[in-house]
Amino acid sequence: MDDRKQPKTVAPKAATEMDMKLEVVVIPVSDVDRAKKFYTGLGWRLDADVPGDNGFRVVQVTPPGSQCSVIFGSKVTSAAPGSAQGLHLVVSDIEIAHATLAARGAEMSGVFHDTGGVFHHQGNDARLPGPHPSRASYGSFASFSDPDGNGWLFQEVTTRLAGRIEPRGAMFSSAADIAAALRRAAAAHGRHEAQNEGNHDETWPEWYAAYIEAEQQGGPLPC
Repeated sequence: MDDRKQPKTVAPKAATEMDMKLEVVVIPVSDVDRAKKFYTGLGWRLDADVPGDNGFRVVQVTPPGSQCSVIFGSKVTSAAPGSAQGLHLVVSDIEIAHATLAARGAEMSGVFHDTGGVFHHQGNDARLPGPHPSRASYGSFASFSDPDGNGWLFQEVTTRLAGRIEPRGAMFSSAADIAAALRRAAAAHGRHEAQNEGNHDETWPEWYAAYIEAEQQGGPLPC
C-alpha cells in the first residue's frame, strides 16, 4: 500500500504541547450599530467591520490589553441577543477600572466581593459591597451589561496562583499593568526599608524585580 495515502497521525505528546489560544468570543446582539457604538465608546479597539452577502456582517472589537477579541454582527450566531453571560475581564485595579468605564457610560454595579471568597455566585447572589476585605487576588468584582444585556464582569487579579502562567518570567499585557505592579512593589519595598531602620536599599531594582517575578509566578513574596 502507498504510504502517501495513509492519514497522518499526531503523537499524543505533541498534541498536548500545542498552543490553544482563545482568540475570539462571539456575542449575540440585536442592533449591530448600537453595539458597535457601545463597545468602541468603552475604549475598545475597532478591528474590523466587514459586510457580506444577504445582510451578513462581522464586527470585531478588542478590550485594551486583551489578546482575545469579541465578535458580534448580523447572522454570525443563532444565540438570543443578550444571552452571553459571565464574560470576565481581568484588571489590576478594580476601582480604577470601575471608575473608567462608568465615566465612559457603562452602567456599572458597585465593586463587590463574594461571601464564599472563591468565585462569585450567579446573578446578584451572595454579593457583599466593596472589594475583598484583604484585597485578595481574584476576590474583587464589578459587573456591567451591554445594551442587549450581555453580561460582563471585572475581576481584580494582582498575583497569579502558582501554575496559572507559562514559566517564561513576568509578563504584562499593558503599560497600566506594569505601572500597577511597580506600585505594589514600591509599597512592599517601603515596608522592607522600614523594617531595616529606614536605611536606603541600594539594591532596590533587584528587589523590585524579585518581587514582581515572585508575584507573577505565585511564589512567596520577599519581605
